[in-house]
Amino acid sequence: MVVATSRLTPMGVRGTGVAGGRARSVAGPKASKQSKAVARNAREAAFFGSEVACASRASPRLGSRAGRRPMLKPVAVIERPTVDPESLKASTRSVLAIILGGGAGTRLYPLTKQRAKPAVPIGGAYRLIDVPMSNCINSGISKIYILTQFNSTSLNRHLTRAYNFGNGIRFGGDGFVEILAATQTPTPGGKDWFQGTADAVRRYAWLLESVRIRQVEDIVILSGDHLYRMDYMKFVQKHRETGSDITVAAIPCDEKRAGDFGLMKIDDTGRINDFAEKPKGDALEQMKVDTTILGLTAEEAKEKPYIASMGIYVFKKDVLLDLLNEKMPTANDFGSEIIPSAAEDLRVQAYLFNDYWE
Repeated sequence: MVVATSRLTPMGVRGTGVAGGRARSVAGPKASKQSKAVARNAREAAFFGSEVACASRASPRLGSRAGRRPMLKPVAVIERPTVDPESLKASTRSVLAIILGGGAGTRLYPLTKQRAKPAVPIGGAYRLIDVPMSNCINSGISKIYILTQFNSTSLNRHLTRAYNFGNGIRFGGDGFVEILAATQTPTPGGKDWFQGTADAVRRYAWLLESVRIRQVEDIVILSGDHLYRMDYMKFVQKHRETGSDITVAAIPCDEKRAGDFGLMKIDDTGRINDFAEKPKGDALEQMKVDTTILGLTAEEAKEKPYIASMGIYVFKKDVLLDLLNEKMPTANDFGSEIIPSAAEDLRVQAYLFNDYWE
């Protein structure tokens, strides 16, 4: 079919037709190009969205010929921050977590034959270490050190693959997860393994004094092999509100389980004034307290008259460094040495965690 057409020229629109001998057929290569362009635009609209596709058609590349595929403008995708409120960001930047991941886990043998207890699989692809790690991340705490020692190959591999914050951009550029392995040093006693929880932190105390973490005010000490869910920032907030030097996470328990834990006695304000490590007999009976002080009902307090330490602590950074390096340089364990001694002359507070914990 032959029809008359018009053509855009520098001087305006010039008509063409059969009489002028310039008739063109719509059918043929040109019609094929037009149909392909229509189909291409439809595909772009379906893939990128109608607004992007229209924008790309409206802004072709400078100097391109009519019909040539236009240049698409890239659209930035900004990930929503994990921690949203500005006030929460400010408070979490001053908190650092240290996870103790060096347990031998002899009670779980043979599961711990070739791996540390925190590396024991749980729930399919997860490991026990993922519990405190998940608690930290969901609490907004992004500065995390993990101390490892025993059978740590599997644990190190899992942490390296699962937790890579890169340059910490998701947490404002200062988040990190770093493994601190037991190592030999030229300092006195530096040829030995970690002698306990406190000794492990003391070996790397120099990191806590570095300029890199100068914003840190409070340090959360965690175990890498417990099973529970906890908002650590509520823990830290309570620590700050009470003006405590140290705050110990505590769980109420009955007499049957009490002898397996370090027990605490508290006054009317929740301040710890006595501490006993796994007491038995009369010593256990003397550790009974009124747990309604921590918020339990009268019925719950009757069933659970003991307060057990969870092995989770919040220290003021300056207090922790002073205890480890100056006041108690030979103490090796937090639960049996540091905490009982500190309770004598420092403000050591109990924080109730009345939920599932193993």
